[in-house]
Amino acid sequence: MIVVIQRVSEAYVKIDGQVKAEIGRGLMILLGIEEADTDEDISWLSKKITNLRIFPDENVVMNKSLLDIAGEILLISQFTLHASTKKGNRPSYIKAAKPDIAIPMYEKMIVALELELGKAIGTGEFGADMKVALVNDGPVTIVIDSKNRV
Repeated sequence: MIVVIQRVSEAYVKIDGQVKAEIGRGLMILLGIEEADTDEDISWLSKKITNLRIFPDENVVMNKSLLDIAGEILLISQFTLHASTKKGNRPSYIKAAKPDIAIPMYEKMIVALELELGKAIGTGEFGADMKVALVNDGPVTIVIDSKNRV
């Protein structure tokens, strides 16, 4: 699994012109799922995400986690994170999991993040044409690949 995490002061996702979910201060997360991903990747990533110390403390040092600030999450599925651009100019998405694998994994990640955070999170809709807007706070953007955790 690959995640692109952006610290935001606000974010929302629209589908068919309607706001599906919106958050205030917290993290907007793009999630890319591949065939080889497992429940272990979900468990590790959900803990890592909620405990990342990327919010400022009273000394303006990134020392607080999402849990510390009672922040929110907006999670968006994004198969293009697994794009291969090695050959030619048209990206290949062969590593991205097909919907029969990706949808259940996406749903498990939602549950895992909600359990770690202790509250509901905002989500997009798997496979939908989504319009995502955010105000990147910092800016702070972090990419994590669960296959590189050791």
